Amino acid sequence: MRLNEKLDKLKALFVGMEQALIAYSGGVDSALVAKIAYDVLGEKALAVTAMSPSLLPEELEDAKIQAATMGIRHEIVETKEMENPNYTSNPVNRCYFCKSELHDTLKPLAKKLGYPFVVDGVNADDLQDYRPGIQAAKERGAISPLAEVGVSKLEVRQLSQELGLPWWDKPAQPCLSSRFPYGEEITVAKLQRVGRAEIYLRKLGWQNLRVRSHGETARIELAAEDIKNFVANTDLSVLVSAFQELGFMFVTLDLEGYRSGKLNQVLHKQPVEI
Repeated sequence: MRLNEKLDKLKALFVGMEQALIAYSGGVDSALVAKIAYDVLGEKALAVTAMSPSLLPEELEDAKIQAATMGIRHEIVETKEMENPNYTSNPVNRCYFCKSELHDTLKPLAKKLGYPFVVDGVNADDLQDYRPGIQAAKERGAISPLAEVGVSKLEVRQLSQELGLPWWDKPAQPCLSSRFPYGEEITVAKLQRVGRAEIYLRKLGWQNLRVRSHGETARIELAAEDIKNFVANTDLSVLVSAFQELGFMFVTLDLEGYRSGKLNQVLHKQPVEI
């Protein structure tokens, strides 16, 4: 199916909804959904962002700016997944409890405000990865237009660019809890530590990256093609000192390079019960 045909189908979905509340993180996927929803529904579309310690403050500000740029109404709600030990203990299905909290917050809000549909930014590629949060959203009646129409991540970026969204090439920025290996307890302090570490690296000019937290060790993932340049042009002793001031004891560089969902590779090496 051609890209313009997929865009027409997405618009048709929103025409049929008449009103929709969008679970809007500020990422490129949910921003595209919000843009199309607003273009079709206008004031009958509402973008809602969940604020929690697992979202970088900078990402929340980006979400606000992007919503204002699109013109869509935007509200912020607070979610309390950090109060759930099923989440903070960081089991392999941690995302299930995160999305459960999100949609248990959005669904009654939508009902209260008179929105019959809650829509998210899950795309077709997400269905091929291990995403237990998708199950939680489906159980609560959320609709995923991008996945339904078969829009891939690459097509999300292409459509975003065609629609004039300046953040079409924005790097993926999943919640900070994804920086911890399964089984390592998640705390607010740890989330803040890894978030500040990533901000530090971005201020140095590196964008496509992750700082994975392994106990007291920070493991830096950069795009493979950036590693040589990073080592050659970064004062490593200064960087290590900065990370140690944030609370890490050791700092390492992943020689394989950044790969989305890398911590999920352990799921293929051992059986898991969900």
